[in-house]
Amino acid sequence: MTTHIDEDVIRIEEHYYIRATSSRADGRTRVLKQDDTFGVFDRFGDVLAMGMGEQGVFHQGTRHLSRLELRLGQTRPLLLSSTISEANDTLAVDLTNPDLNGESGGLALQHGVVHLLRSKFLWQGTCYERLVLANYGLAPVALSLTLNFAADFVDIFEVRGTHRQRRGQYLEPELEDGVCVLGYQGLDGVIRRTRLEFHPRPAQLDASVARFAISLEPQAQEQIFLAVRCESGPPAARPLPAGFDESRRALSRSRSAADRSHASVSSGNEQFNQWISRSRADLQMMLSTTPYGLYPYAGVPWFSTVFGRDGIITALQLLWLDPDVARGVLAYLAANQATELDPARDAEPGKILHETRTGEMAALGEVPFGRYYGSVDATPLFVMLAGAYFDRTGDREFLESLWPAIERALTWIDQYGDSDGDGFVEYRRHTETGLVQQGWKDSHDSVFHPDGALAEPPIALCEVQGYVYAARRAAAELALVLGRTDLVERQREAARRLRQRFEEEFWCEELGTYALALDGKKRPCRVRSSNPGHCLFTGIVKPSRAKRVARSLLDSASFSGWGIRTLGSAEVRYNPMSYHNGSVWPHDNAIIAAGFARYGLREAVLQPFEGLFEAATYLDLHRMPELFCGFERRPGEAPTLYPVACLPQAWASGSVYMLLQACLGLSVEARTSVVRFSNPLLPEWLPSVRIYNLEVGRGSLDLLLERHPHDVGVTVLRREGKVGIDITK
Repeated sequence: MTTHIDEDVIRIEEHYYIRATSSRADGRTRVLKQDDTFGVFDRFGDVLAMGMGEQGVFHQGTRHLSRLELRLGQTRPLLLSSTISEANDTLAVDLTNPDLNGESGGLALQHGVVHLLRSKFLWQGTCYERLVLANYGLAPVALSLTLNFAADFVDIFEVRGTHRQRRGQYLEPELEDGVCVLGYQGLDGVIRRTRLEFHPRPAQLDASVARFAISLEPQAQEQIFLAVRCESGPPAARPLPAGFDESRRALSRSRSAADRSHASVSSGNEQFNQWISRSRADLQMMLSTTPYGLYPYAGVPWFSTVFGRDGIITALQLLWLDPDVARGVLAYLAANQATELDPARDAEPGKILHETRTGEMAALGEVPFGRYYGSVDATPLFVMLAGAYFDRTGDREFLESLWPAIERALTWIDQYGDSDGDGFVEYRRHTETGLVQQGWKDSHDSVFHPDGALAEPPIALCEVQGYVYAARRAAAELALVLGRTDLVERQREAARRLRQRFEEEFWCEELGTYALALDGKKRPCRVRSSNPGHCLFTGIVKPSRAKRVARSLLDSASFSGWGIRTLGSAEVRYNPMSYHNGSVWPHDNAIIAAGFARYGLREAVLQPFEGLFEAATYLDLHRMPELFCGFERRPGEAPTLYPVACLPQAWASGSVYMLLQACLGLSVEARTSVVRFSNPLLPEWLPSVRIYNLEVGRGSLDLLLERHPHDVGVTVLRREGKVGIDITK
């Protein structure tokens, strides 16, 4: 059955479709997040069943609000503007009335007389909203305002498309004095509730509609408040949500404290400032409080939870600015390190977490991701981050507390990661519901041979060998600091052997780069991909081959004009619209740029940096997405968006900081209290960069970096404590 919902939307049975001619077809949504709660709204501030059905207010892996539609009379308002605040914590939507007809059919209210401002934010599991209506006409206005709402309590995996044979039961709605409580008891026995509190009390309130009768004199205003509280477990003993203004002030204080706690960056290019400011705000939004410190949740809407790999890479991107993020990531992952063999979760002793979920399906084991370990690279990346964190902070006390987890990770690398003893770390899944591919490109078809045949496990990815190499070198240095001399040479020698074998088995002379992987029969997947760029980042690449690897990553088959593709365009599985086989990922490009910088390939750094900068100038809110399509850049046109990319995604937001660090050759050494710049370079479009409150040991700096024709000048604007500057050109 086909139903025409309005001029923009068609419903066919239970699926909704947006007409291509509709203003809604641009797919732009507005996202808010605070700790374990996030909201995805359309540009009107509504929640509708559109696109992938990802809109709603979600809390701890469950959608607590699946519908919220505002109507003036029976008609949707007209959209004037829709924006997220610079601090990324408030959605503001300006609306006005369309032509509204009276009961007799004549025009009762001309369009553009009533202004409606919607403001909403999230705080402590509650979505707060204020509606301010103002009459700018010459006569009194009487109209109805309706909010249609629903709560389906579906698990995030259901939203993503997973079908469930059975679900729990909905509870009888509770209505009392301007409050509606919707409830659901899951198969896990947990009762989840959505409490909608309206003020003033609506003229009509039932289990799906709140209707207000609005009367406005000329130049008069009226306010309506709505608080949507997400609850789970026994009836809440904590107080009801605080008021809109009080909660807004608490949120602002929280954000201000976070902004003051770490370094910041500005520049002489306003468009770059918009990109980096949005990235900073996105990262602040993605940071969630855990018992172990701050952790950057991966992305909204699909990955708003702890992911091991994503958290580690985001921490590496931010390490030079804000090492507290790395500390929180390391502490959380150490506390949740696997301690036993559990094939159903791909867990092995010492392995680092892939992801954790808290929804109903995870609790019931319908998906294995309650605490899932199917990631081959998170464990060596964990050791890498531990080494980098100590270099950046000199925090020996934390290192000592972390050392047992580091040793367990090294044992996993030796015993379980390299189960066949050939020196390479490989993977295969141990549960049919687990991930087939367990590197960062975890699509099922992302590892293959030149003829397109999928690689059979166990699979050794090239970049994972780089991570292991860097992890062993980092472990050797940490062991030296802690006096564990028995481990120092053992790890150094293992790294040397791995590097030698890597060159022998992975190098493909005819490609001028390294194989994507070795399959279960040790046959190289001779495919040109972006993965070898990560090998540059880790330092496993033989210096004499670094330029050739860089050349292969920047030629026309790999570089789209916006960035380096995940897969070269000549490969048989290349598809610029795929998730991992031809798309452009900002974090991938940032890591590769850092790899170029490591080998002194300064000019090469500029290409991905410039491509992503120019992409950001086209993007809504200057927000860098998880990925975009890998089509060749066309003059005067924006990059082609990937329709279900997470926005924001933590490691996409962090990419600008790693790109800038690579460009400047910047490193911070707390133990020697030195900030180093190795052959710094700035692109033509970035005349200057200012870094404020860069903490180094017990001191801090404000720096000005200015582009000159052949180098970069560094000026110390403020210095507290004994902090040195070292510039190598």
